[in-house]
Amino acid sequence: MKKHKKLILLLLSLVFFYAVIYYSFEESEIFWYLYPFIILIGVAISFLSAEQKDELSIWKCLIYGIGYGVILYGITRLFYTILKLVSNEFSISITKYISTFGPSNIWHYLLLIFIIIVGEEIFWRGFIQETIKSWTSPLLSIVLTSLLFAGPFILSGYFSYGLLTFIVGLLLGLIYEWKKSIPLTIVAHEVYILLLFLLIPFF
Repeated sequence: MKKHKKLILLLLSLVFFYAVIYYSFEESEIFWYLYPFIILIGVAISFLSAEQKDELSIWKCLIYGIGYGVILYGITRLFYTILKLVSNEFSISITKYISTFGPSNIWHYLLLIFIIIVGEEIFWRGFIQETIKSWTSPLLSIVLTSLLFAGPFILSGYFSYGLLTFIVGLLLGLIYEWKKSIPLTIVAHEVYILLLFLLIPFF
């Protein structure tokens, strides 16, 4: 696909994504219906416009992914602890977001594991980051993609959770750029989410 067409597709997909996500945050009772839907749209756009990279074997994806997921959880927990010491409002804000939009039943976890996390990595790392990288340096593309990844949370008033999302986006973007594997970032992201929400939550 030509660069100018990819740029148009990038901008249109981001406008659509932000608009639907903002609406889903305003109408929390339909969040778990709308968010997976918009992620599936993002996956479709990604497959139509960008090649999904995978330069690792399945075993390396699993082993490295579990390790990176644990590291991601550890860094996030450390970052959260430090900011909580600085201001208790930080933890209060995140707790509010989690209580409103966090997974609360098996249906939510199934959507997270099989649709949302997979789709986020394909869309944000496989499409957005790769597309931005065609106009700028890899490092800047990681930073810009992470900002865009966190943007819907920040614009919807959940700055603290958006800040954590930005940090997670940076780390996942770096892993993707280093190892060139979407399956790897998917595994790392899923391990991180399972630790964060189910196995060792700290909110």
